[in-house]
Amino acid sequence: MFVELPRRPVWLSPSTILPPIVIMVVAAMLRLPVAAAHPRAAALAFLWIASDAMMLGLMARTRHLDWRGGIAAMATAGLTVLSLSPPPVRAALIAMPWALAIPAAAIAIHGGRGLCRVAERVRRWNASDPDRWVAPLAEILPRPLARLAVAEARLLHLALFRWRAVPDIPAGAQGFAYHRHLQPMMIALLLLSCIEIGVTHLLVAHWSRTAALVLFVVSDVSLLYLIGLIKSLRLSPVLLTETGVRLRAGLLVDRTIPYDAIAAAVANPDGETVRALDSWNIALLAWPNIVIRLSEPLPPRLRWRRSPVRAVALRLDQPGPFLDALRARLDAEAG
Repeated sequence: MFVELPRRPVWLSPSTILPPIVIMVVAAMLRLPVAAAHPRAAALAFLWIASDAMMLGLMARTRHLDWRGGIAAMATAGLTVLSLSPPPVRAALIAMPWALAIPAAAIAIHGGRGLCRVAERVRRWNASDPDRWVAPLAEILPRPLARLAVAEARLLHLALFRWRAVPDIPAGAQGFAYHRHLQPMMIALLLLSCIEIGVTHLLVAHWSRTAALVLFVVSDVSLLYLIGLIKSLRLSPVLLTETGVRLRAGLLVDRTIPYDAIAAAVANPDGETVRALDSWNIALLAWPNIVIRLSEPLPPRLRWRRSPVRAVALRLDQPGPFLDALRARLDAEAG
């Protein structure tokens, strides 16, 4: 086998999902009249439940409790309680300094320790490290959240800037474009979205200015994402590297297949091959014109589809030169 079937990600485990759900449910219950009538009791109960949920979730994930993880869990619980509590409950909690002593100490220790480690990583900065931005941020935030924040920042930077950037083709690699048939359709989709969003904003504004403002923020962020995706199609071509084929579809796909895992590559695949359960179609908004058959299958691309991937279908602007170059590299690997 090419690789083993993937295990369930940590962020999908019950120990990760249940604590935030419990905290959100309790935060919603604080809006009830009984909580407003007894804000001190509500504040203490919320602080206890949030701390307990975070600590139990940590123990379930790690099977043991170390002081660093415990401090981080208590700091997260304290920040969550202060940010999600309604004003009367928050005021009652602040009026009880003894109740905030442990969360405040945890926040101070966790933040101070994180800033020290961030400073240490900045001193050892390595511009070639792909995780150079994630690693310092992960000293303060959970690593999945740090990766998400860095990915969002990169996407916004791509959408707002880099208008004349050259495609990402490393030294020693050959790039093959696939954006020429995609960009016109996606630009048309972008223009239609702008028109639809403008009309919808006008209609919603007559009903609720708050809803119109929320819709404005959500829709504008979505447009930025779409602009970033359109620009990434040109900047992320499919590559033939020294080790394998790097399949890319803008921001959506980035996967390298070693040459020794490729059995064959053919043009103009039939519908049965493209629609097969063990095929992965990464052609966007068009019919693929190339299929790469694998000698060693990839793991299932979706958790609810258990069939391993034995063929990858894609569409390139110039399939002929790609097939010639790929076959040449396969022959060199076989020789």
